[in-house]
Amino acid sequence: MAEFYEFLMRHWELSLGWGILAVLLLITQIKHMAVGPKSITTQILTNLVNREDGVVVDIRGQSEFGKGHIQGAVNMPMSKLKDNYKDLEKYQGKPIIMVCANGIQVNAACEILRKAGISPLYKLAGGMASWTGDNLPLVK
Repeated sequence: MAEFYEFLMRHWELSLGWGILAVLLLITQIKHMAVGPKSITTQILTNLVNREDGVVVDIRGQSEFGKGHIQGAVNMPMSKLKDNYKDLEKYQGKPIIMVCANGIQVNAACEILRKAGISPLYKLAGGMASWTGDNLPLVK
């Protein structure tokens, strides 16, 4: 431990830089966790749907949705979300899991719903690519 302190004293500029970087990284992570929806796995999605009556909202277009989707999913394309988000108010209080093709568009969709006061919101990490990658069933 004494060698560690000696290193810190001899290389204080480097140590200070690492300390500042660590604090900034921590602040960024805390902000991301507080603002955005919680990212969940396919297993947690299944548990939320089965145990807490969670609702899956698929924001892909109707053609992609028709090729295969999670059973019971509600299709609300991203292009229509701003106009039709009120249709999701009936699910208020139930876990709402947002799904897109690969997990990229879902943040913008969650932000629209968060501003509308709809919660709790979750997002499937990796989107439908994650679901199909885990060989989970699709409904056509």
